[in-house]
This record gives sequence, structure tokens and C-alpha cells, in this order.
Amino acid sequence: MATFEKLRKIYSNYLQQCQAISDVGNFQKKCIEACPNDLDRKAAIDQALRDTLLVILQENATKNVSALESYITITIEICRKDLATTSMPVMLLSDIFDAMTLDKCEKLFTYVENNVAVWKEELFFSACKNNLLRMCNDLLRRLSRSQQTVFCGRILLFLAKFFPFSERSGLNIVSEFNLDNHTEFGSEKTDEDAVEPMEEDDKTETKVQMDYNLYRKFWALQDFFRNPNQCYNKMHWKVFSAHATSVLSAFSSFKLEDQRTYSTTGIRRESVGENSYKETHYFAKYLTNQKLLELQLSDSNFRRYVLLQFLILFQYLNSTVKFKAETHELKPDQIEWVKITTEQVFNLLVETPPDGRAFAETVKNILKREEHWNAWKNDGCPPFKKPAHDSGENDEPKKVKRMRRRIGDVIREAQAAGRFNMGNPELTKLWNLCPNNLESCKSKDRDFLPSLETYFETAIVELDPASMVEDEYKKVNDGNFGWRALRLLARRSPHFFVHGNNPINKLPEYLELMIKKIAKDRPLQSDAKADVEETTPPDSSEQEFNEDVLKQDSEVVESENSDHKAGKTNPITEGMIIKLSEVLKNDWEKLAIKLGYKQDEIAFFRGKSTLYEQCMSMLKIWVEADEDASVENLAYILEGLNLTEALVALKLDSN
Repeated sequence: MATFEKLRKIYSNYLQQCQAISDVGNFQKKCIEACPNDLDRKAAIDQALRDTLLVILQENATKNVSALESYITITIEICRKDLATTSMPVMLLSDIFDAMTLDKCEKLFTYVENNVAVWKEELFFSACKNNLLRMCNDLLRRLSRSQQTVFCGRILLFLAKFFPFSERSGLNIVSEFNLDNHTEFGSEKTDEDAVEPMEEDDKTETKVQMDYNLYRKFWALQDFFRNPNQCYNKMHWKVFSAHATSVLSAFSSFKLEDQRTYSTTGIRRESVGENSYKETHYFAKYLTNQKLLELQLSDSNFRRYVLLQFLILFQYLNSTVKFKAETHELKPDQIEWVKITTEQVFNLLVETPPDGRAFAETVKNILKREEHWNAWKNDGCPPFKKPAHDSGENDEPKKVKRMRRRIGDVIREAQAAGRFNMGNPELTKLWNLCPNNLESCKSKDRDFLPSLETYFETAIVELDPASMVEDEYKKVNDGNFGWRALRLLARRSPHFFVHGNNPINKLPEYLELMIKKIAKDRPLQSDAKADVEETTPPDSSEQEFNEDVLKQDSEVVESENSDHKAGKTNPITEGMIIKLSEVLKNDWEKLAIKLGYKQDEIAFFRGKSTLYEQCMSMLKIWVEADEDASVENLAYILEGLNLTEALVALKLDSN
């Protein structure tokens, strides 16, 4: 019997002859004559196939891709004759791709695409699917996602055609995100990044103000699109909602004209010249230079990409995903914000030319299909099968009668699991949302009692003589208002259950007295002012008490009006934040507690790399989110915390 090395050389010679004349039948006859044993013959032919491929590659056959394609075709026929292992064609293709440059690989990959029906044959599929997947992944690792975008797309489309629709390896069952897709942009404002002022001839009527703040917010949104689960964190949600509101407001104020009236601008002009608007150009990654932002916002395709990202994110936040954590759920106010913002995004898509309305309808259909796709994944990705045709047209399918379970067994099983069975699916679902009734009653969502300031706001204004409201029209004279007011005072006011020398004569008079006390206790611009106010001694006469309350009430109103006006005229600028961040970087946590931030929010700020960035992030969010953020308010707080150096820096900068 011939040895393995001898058979290997013999079969290599036979292969070279077979390649020249493409006669697989003659090759089969010679191979069986040389070795009748199937196992020994297959092992030798497998090695001979690789040896022959090495000879072809050494002869610079890579310049002629057709020669390699012919060799793989012969290998496929050899496998069909059961002369070699069925995975050999794909293994040889992997070796060829490893030995060739990317431009030659792209040409040879056309052969792989055209023979997708061959790879899906029963003979090759089970043996080659893992090798094909490994070969495509090796190619993708060699390619640049931004430069060889078309080749990457061809590989992914081939895998989608090759594998069945329900193949779990390509479905992202656990809903993972590509967290490696970072978008880098300028983190600090410099003179080089500042946008140069436009000349008078280039100005248009509808131009949005392009500043660094808008630029930072716009590109910072990409981090939330990359990892939507951040939005379930309270602090991250504040940042995302504020940035999204600013960007969408900029889109709304910057209308686009129909692209038929002008050529593409910015980076598109450099790459495609003065092409027609009908041509479609794809960019895998946009440049993030600040000077390009205005040109990018003038591009309808760029705007559509961003708006579509918003819609995909909103759909994920509201959808039910099997592998979502229990804490990943939006609050009612967040759901309402998402609903309103989604409508705004669709309106912007309709306004974006060309054919904005048709594009928006297409997007709605795509998102609807995505909902079905998500529901299919939640059900465990059951395989799709064509319905079997009935033998007769009038034959009705037979219904299988199932035995109903006894109600006692159902209730006993539910009790063992700590659940309630109400006999109706919807009632059972609602009842089991919170099986513990006491905990459900303690929920904050069930607290509908208004605050004193909210309920008595109108009545406080009516007591001011400047309002000139007649007595008969005042709230305190309304019986329904008075009845509800007494119940609210009993629950909320510290002045209700107190010892007094003066009995209650009339309800309106008593309500006026209590409203004045509430007005006196209302906070001004910070908690510190409310803490230092003193109450009137209980043993004073009624007349002196009323005069003192009215005097303090007028002072409060004047102080609020002056502070409100000051807040409008003296806002905290970005320059102030930069200087204060340098001075307060060692004491920013003390200031954050005074501003009302909780421990989880402070922990979010600690995630920044330096103390300076932590302080700056805290101050920026406070200025953007707090309506009472002003120079006077911050100065009062700094003075109360004895932060003299920061107080001096703030006053110098404001002057």
C-alpha cells in the first residue's frame, strides 16, 4: 500500500492535470485506482488540494483571479464526488484571502457571492457555515469601516443571504450595543475652532447661531445614541433631554430649502463636486470639526440621519425588551416628553426636503416593522414556516380540544408563587403589578395632595392691595375653597394645630390670617433665607400681628420681584463658570449639596476625570436646568458657605 507522502505527490500531479483539462471524472478514476481506502484517499487528496493551491499562488496567479475561481470550482466538483472533505472549498478560499491584497480579495469575493446557492446546498451548508462565517469575520477585521464601506456591506449582505432568517448567531438576542463606536469632538473652546463671521453677501434670512455650546451639545448626543441605556439614569436623562431640546430647537429655527435649488455643500462638495441632487452619497462617519457644523446642518441627508437616530432611540426607550433590566423603565413625565419630542421630530422630517412627507411615512413603516422584529425576538425567535396547504378547499382545520385545569389547582399554584389569579388576564396583570397592598398605597404616584404654595397661590395674590380684587370675588369667601383649604391646612400647615387666644369668628377672616402666614413662610431664592426668618410671638395682639405680617409679606414680594428681575439681567455666563470652576474645584461638593443635588447626582459628577471638570459639569447643568440660576443667587449661597475667594471672583467678573 502506498504511503501518505507518496499518495500526496501522486494526487498533486493528478490535480495539476485535472486543472489543465477540467476532467474531474478521469481524476476520480485515477484516485480510486491509486488508493481504494476512502479515509486514506480523502486525507491525501485534502493535503494535495492545499499543496496545489500553494503552487498556484507561488506562480503569481493572484494577478489572474479567474484561475483561482476555476480551481475552487474543480474543488467543489471533487467534493461532490465524495473524494475530499466537504469543507475544503471554503478552507481553500480562506487561505487565498489570507495571501491576497484587499483589492484582489474584493474581486474574488464576487465569486463567493455568486455561488451562495452552492454553499446553501445540503452537502456543504452544515460543514461550511462555521468556516464561511470565520472567513467573512477575518475579512471584516482587515477592512476599514470608513474607507472600505462598500466591501464591508457586501460581506454582511452575503451573510444575510447565506444564513437562514432565524439563525440565532446573527440576531443579537441579548440586545447588546456597539459601545466601541466612539465619536470624538472638540472638548474645549479654542480660538482656532471659533466659527468665523460670515460676510454680508453670504448671510441669509434663516441662519441659526452656531456657537460652541450648540456644537458641544450636538455631538455629545452621539454618546446617548451609542448607549441608550444611559437615559434610564436620572442624571444622564437631564443632560440628554436638555441637549436634545436645544438641538431640535436649532433644527426648527433653521429651515432648509429644496435641494433642487442649490448644490451640495461642505464636505460633500469636496467629494462629489457639482453632481445632481438625485445622486445618493453615503458617509459612514461625519467629520466633527466645529467649522463644519453649519454646513452639515444645511445638508438634508445629514439632518435626516440625526433625526432618525432620535426616533430609533425613542422607540427603544419605550419598547419592551426581554433582556432589559427591571430598572430600565421611563417615568411618566419622561414618557410624555418622549411622546411630544417624537411628534416634533416627525414634523421636522416632513419639513426636510426633498419629499419630506414621503420619507417620514417610510420611516414610520420601518419603525413599525422593527416593533414586529422585537416582538419576535422576545418570543424566542421561533422559526418561520410556510403554512401547510389543505387537501380540500372546504375542509376546516380540526380543533384540538384541551382539558381545562381545575380552578382550585390554578389558585393554589398562584399562591405558591406569591401571586394573585383574578380569573381575567388583564385583572391578573394589574393586580400583580404590586401584590403588597400597603406598599402600593405608600407609592408616591398616589400622593395627589397639592402643596400649600400651589393651592393658595391665587389667594395670596388676591390679598395684595395692588391686585385690586373686590372682597366678594376673593377665594377666601368661596365655601368650597374654604372647606378644601381647612383639610389641606390640617395635613400640611404647621400653624393649624396651635394654641391661640383668639377664637375663630368667621372662616374668611381665619383663612386670610393663615394665608398671610403661608406667604410669610414661602421661600425666597434659597433655603437659607427661609431658615433665618422668625415667627411672630403668640402672645401679641391681633392688630399688631396682622400689621407685622403684612409688612413682611410686602418685603417678601418686593424681594422676589427684585431677585426675579436681577436673574434676568445678570445671568451666569460661560466665562464665569470657567473661572469659578478653577476656584471652587476643591469645594464643589459642598456647593452641590447646597444647590440641592442628591448623592447619586454628585456621584455622577465624580465620574469626570479632574476636579475642575467635575465642578464645571455641575455648574453647567445647574445653570441650564434651574430657572433661579443667577449671579445674585449664587453670590448669596457662596457668602453663606464662607467661600470668600469664589465670591470675590464672581463679583469681579459680573462687574
